[in-house]
Amino acid sequence: MSDSAHGSSAKAILYAFLANLGIAIAKSGAAIYTGSGSMLAEAIHSFADCGNQILLFIGLKQAEKPADEKHPLGYGKITYFWSFIVAILLFSMGGLFSVYEGWHKLHEPGELNQIWIALVVLAFGIVVESFSLLGALKEIKYMRQDKPFWEWFIHTRNAELVVILGEDTAAIIGLVLAFVFVAIAAVTGNPIYDAIGSICIGVILLLISVFIGWRIKSLIVGRSAEPELRELIDAIINKDDSIEKLLNTITIQFGADVLLAAKLKMRSGLSIEEAVKQINELEVEIKQQVPTVKWCFIEPDFED
Repeated sequence: MSDSAHGSSAKAILYAFLANLGIAIAKSGAAIYTGSGSMLAEAIHSFADCGNQILLFIGLKQAEKPADEKHPLGYGKITYFWSFIVAILLFSMGGLFSVYEGWHKLHEPGELNQIWIALVVLAFGIVVESFSLLGALKEIKYMRQDKPFWEWFIHTRNAELVVILGEDTAAIIGLVLAFVFVAIAAVTGNPIYDAIGSICIGVILLLISVFIGWRIKSLIVGRSAEPELRELIDAIINKDDSIEKLLNTITIQFGADVLLAAKLKMRSGLSIEEAVKQINELEVEIKQQVPTVKWCFIEPDFED
């Protein structure tokens, strides 16, 4: 990731925040008026998503802080922390509350009023969330370039876009489920279906939040750079005439930046001064061709 990656993430977060804020207000009014549990679950979900997007934006801004004595490698990984917090909030405030609300309504069903209002708001929400999802997919397309979507999704280190994509997908699935179950409740006159819809929404949110948390976990622990970037670095080192053999390379992703450590065998006959000069030139070459490599530590050796 680079500055363009931060820009893409910020745009996707903005799209999602504006969509969720408008929908949350509309859902809340409809939930109060109709007494729909599915609508209330959706309203809480949307307000939780608004808070999540604020946390993601805070993470982006904090990641831009310069390195200091206590954090010599900067604050890039803080984006992973906030993304993990978002997954927890999506699990608790979104998923668990929806299941609880549905379970409560299942045992104490209430009368539904003017269900058509809930259906109109849900249909409006589907349209708005679709635009938010399209905005996220647009930024993802800019990031992945010619790379297939699924390959990008598996290998990307951009936690913010993964979270936004998960949230938008969960939102649309939840809205569609709410619309279907509220419509069934309206046709049958049985509010039990509304309660079932709330439980289904909660289960979807729980599954997606667990997936997001699992996806972010490896980044928090410390994950290497993306495969094509590692291949490019190895290719740059291997084509250097002063290098006899590349012994090993290690990369670690720090938010938008990458740390590179390499051990290599220099060509025999080089003096210490010449070897140092060649290594310095190699580091400059790597950073020019791979701008995301912010730290580069190269060690000459005879064996790994």
